[in-house]
Amino acid sequence: MSTVDMREHQMFPVLSPRQIATSRRFASGPETRFAPGQTLYDIGDHGAPAWLVLDGSIEVFRRDGLSREAVVTTHGAGQFSGEVNQLAGRPSIAAGRAGPDGCTALPFDPAHLRALMVGSADVGEIVMRALILRRVSLIEHGSAGTILVGVPGSADILRLQDFLGRSGLPNLLLDVRSDEEGRALIERTGVLPEDLPLVVCPTGPVLKRPSNEELAACLGVVPEIDPEQLYDVAVVGAGPAGLATAVYAASEGLSVIVLDSRAMGGQAGASARIENYLGFPTGISGLALAARAFNQALKFGAEMAVPVAVEKLQCEQSELTLLCAGDRHVRSRAVVIASGAHYRRPAIANLAEFEGAGVSYWVSAIEARLCAGEEVVLVGGGNSAGQAVVFLAPQVKKLHLVVRRDLAQTMSRYLIDRIAALPNVELHVGSEIVGLESRRGQDGGLGTGLAAATFRDINTGALHRREVCHVFLFIGADPNAEWAQDCVEVDANGFVITGAGPWPLGTSVPGVFAIGDVRAGSTKRVAAAVGEGAAVVAQIHAMFAKDGNRTSR
Repeated sequence: MSTVDMREHQMFPVLSPRQIATSRRFASGPETRFAPGQTLYDIGDHGAPAWLVLDGSIEVFRRDGLSREAVVTTHGAGQFSGEVNQLAGRPSIAAGRAGPDGCTALPFDPAHLRALMVGSADVGEIVMRALILRRVSLIEHGSAGTILVGVPGSADILRLQDFLGRSGLPNLLLDVRSDEEGRALIERTGVLPEDLPLVVCPTGPVLKRPSNEELAACLGVVPEIDPEQLYDVAVVGAGPAGLATAVYAASEGLSVIVLDSRAMGGQAGASARIENYLGFPTGISGLALAARAFNQALKFGAEMAVPVAVEKLQCEQSELTLLCAGDRHVRSRAVVIASGAHYRRPAIANLAEFEGAGVSYWVSAIEARLCAGEEVVLVGGGNSAGQAVVFLAPQVKKLHLVVRRDLAQTMSRYLIDRIAALPNVELHVGSEIVGLESRRGQDGGLGTGLAAATFRDINTGALHRREVCHVFLFIGADPNAEWAQDCVEVDANGFVITGAGPWPLGTSVPGVFAIGDVRAGSTKRVAAAVGEGAAVVAQIHAMFAKDGNRTSR
């Protein structure tokens, strides 16, 4: 059953007269009367408010393919419009029009909507749950938001799907080989094969083979950064550590901006299921955990600049400045380095040829669908690798797990036991992957180009070749702190050293802190990262108090 079928009453709740009276105190403007069929907000509108219906109705529409509309729901008296984008003022991915009898409604712009959720725990819980569930429903439908036109499984399609999926943005893929709408668009625009995929943004622009940054700009998900604003806290990295910092700092009245070059969640966001995180006995996917934290930070007013790459930390002057891609500058009283780590790559000469086209550093539902019924390889013996094996193995024909050491040395016991119970997992202990082979155009250049992988026994040197369609690499990561190394002290491996000053999480530069996987000596666990995200906020408050700094709010 879909989210709509199971939780419709929570997606579209009706506020009581008392709850409506409470909400009135937080409205951003007077109640407004709309004539039948009049547009309250359209797809792509920036800063569209959420509307609380007092009388009449609002009919909500979403995009259905390239040129059609579909009705999502009709809001009656006591119900409110909007989804997660209304929290941050991002472009609307649905449209709302007054019903046959018109409507009278109260507006709540992003700031006042957030004030309602913080100021009234009762109404705030109802509204927040509904906004999140509506976004989940739009993602499930797969027809609202962004339209991708290209070849399923191609490297650029996978890259864009990964970015949209990890950003929680609904999207629909039209196969240019079989979908009539997709083919018609290609013919009308005269697009060459090398320009694919096409991306149709909700507001109408068509992009040719865009980068993630170009797509984000078209979708309006990156806020304008005022170079003159002085933030209390700038967080670099939107993984669990950085998001925890944003939630705690913003909820305690500090002005916060979070920057990440890719998407929310960090490496944890790629985990298929985390089962040892406190409070989730049945487990939770890394993406779901990150999405909840992301929305929580938005609720308290944190600004999210994703994807925006931080290129350098400038700390030789009296204030801290982050120099970012696109000639952006962020000034802040405190900087929290939570940039985690980037995926480690084995020494295979032609590895880059297959990245995004047969080689991945994470496992998501997208890759699982591509590999259904095929043989695959997964390299790595840590908990993330174990979680990926447990998720992927039931969906493939056979999974070769390649590890250098016995699993007991690197993986939790519960994962080892589960892997042992999987009949289609073949364990290669004491082996490493040394070669990848291409199909050399057998598939016409479409989809994955990987044909086979070769393993080598570390002790004997014997080579073993397996015909596989995909290789998943979970062999660890290196610290992602190059952008800060001109300022802060790092160890021999590039991890940021903390504890040199008065604050345990402080670096060698006053006002700069480091948390999570990027910090030297950190415990590489989600719970530890979240704990450090909370602890660093207390240390920032103490630093401000010691220095006599007042927050910017």
